[in-house]
Amino acid sequence: MVAEGGEEEKIKIGVCVMEKKVKCGFELLSAPMGQILERLQAFGEFEVIHFGDKVILEDAIENWPICDCLIAFYSSGYPLEKAEAYATLRKPFLVNELEPQHLLHDRRKVYERLEMFGIPVPRYALVNREFPYQELGYFIEEEDFVEVHGSRFWKPFVEKPVDGDDHSIMIYYPSSAGGGMKELFRKVGNRSSEFNPEVRRVRREGSYIYEEFMPTGGTDVKVYTVGPEYAHAEARKSPVVDGVVMRNLDGKEVRYPVLLTPNEKQMARDVCIAFSQAVCGFDLLRCEGRSYVCDVNGWSFVKNSYKYYDDAACVLRKLLLDAKAPHLSSTIPPTLPWKVNEPVQPSEGLTRQGSGIIGTFGQSEELRCVIAIIRHGDRTPKQKVKLKVTEEKLLNLMLKYNGGRPRSETKLKSAVQLQDLLDATRILVPRTRPGRESDSEAEDFEHAEKLRQVKAVLEELFHHFVFIDEFRLDEILVIYG
Repeated sequence: MVAEGGEEEKIKIGVCVMEKKVKCGFELLSAPMGQILERLQAFGEFEVIHFGDKVILEDAIENWPICDCLIAFYSSGYPLEKAEAYATLRKPFLVNELEPQHLLHDRRKVYERLEMFGIPVPRYALVNREFPYQELGYFIEEEDFVEVHGSRFWKPFVEKPVDGDDHSIMIYYPSSAGGGMKELFRKVGNRSSEFNPEVRRVRREGSYIYEEFMPTGGTDVKVYTVGPEYAHAEARKSPVVDGVVMRNLDGKEVRYPVLLTPNEKQMARDVCIAFSQAVCGFDLLRCEGRSYVCDVNGWSFVKNSYKYYDDAACVLRKLLLDAKAPHLSSTIPPTLPWKVNEPVQPSEGLTRQGSGIIGTFGQSEELRCVIAIIRHGDRTPKQKVKLKVTEEKLLNLMLKYNGGRPRSETKLKSAVQLQDLLDATRILVPRTRPGRESDSEAEDFEHAEKLRQVKAVLEELFHHFVFIDEFRLDEILVIYG
């Protein structure tokens, strides 16, 4: 596309979304959408046109601005069918296809599409009602399970409304754990779930999906794609844990970037393609070494990650240029346009500055993760046996290994030393276990039992390790003193 003056005409990007989702005012450019659109414009190849709520809701599609590429996605109150009619009329390149967005409002259709593309989902069953409290012959509820078409789901299990816009999700617990139900919902203040110990019966007001509860170690993984070749993932504390939202000093929910496995990266690509949504978020459950997609959200951006904003702008730029101006190079310049005026730090290697890391090329890099190998802090309680000894064999053994000093501490650690201790203990341990008839006999019995414990531990040790070296015996230590 060439303008009359011979200059390359800018590609027009129409932003046809509700204003509450863009937040593109001067004072609100911290919103993810504003950050990414700013970066796209900085390349100098694009012109961004905001439709605005009045145009979207009130004007006829014939009067909507004409654009080359269209960003349009559903949110509450958005006329999706009207946007579809505009796309049919003007035929812009769609970053996210419009028709498949209808699927995202029905969890049944989401799971059906995921299975169609071979994307793993939790084991589930559908209960479809035509009217509230309709009795269904294929649905059975007992105290600790529900059965749908012969498929049984033991508690704990998950109950989801089929309406994708209804975020009231229930988890029912077995009677062996005290029963009750936990409701998950969109964050309200610092809460994301509430436990109700009195609720034990499932809902019957509408249609629901029942699925197997998958233990994930207390974390949820959120994945964000920008085209089929790019995915960013973050972990957060699962609302199943205690319902308390972890927030940082700025009041934002605490999230941690995570690395996706090769299989999970393929799943992200497949989700993007299955729903024809270049910019798409979905929820991933990691359970017992496998991953499952349990929800697809459609258009979603990562919040508060400048590295992600940079990446998303570069990926979207290539996507748009390939679609509307393939003759233009989509190669990323050595210095991103919005970083040209940033001062280059005269340092070698990487140095920390503020919240990012500045490299020798002057490009700011955000710390994405820290990999550390740390020994766990939990320690097994020491299993000690304390006993007073007067037996000559044990006293001689102490003197043998401490240089003949009767009042000095003696440590026996080596295999030879422990073998000598075992030999002496075997001789001293009585063959039979006498009954306890007097206080002195009770003390003798207790002493003999402790000697048996020492003997049993040493014999077990030598049974498992035929060739014993000192370094294999770090936790076997006998101290005289």
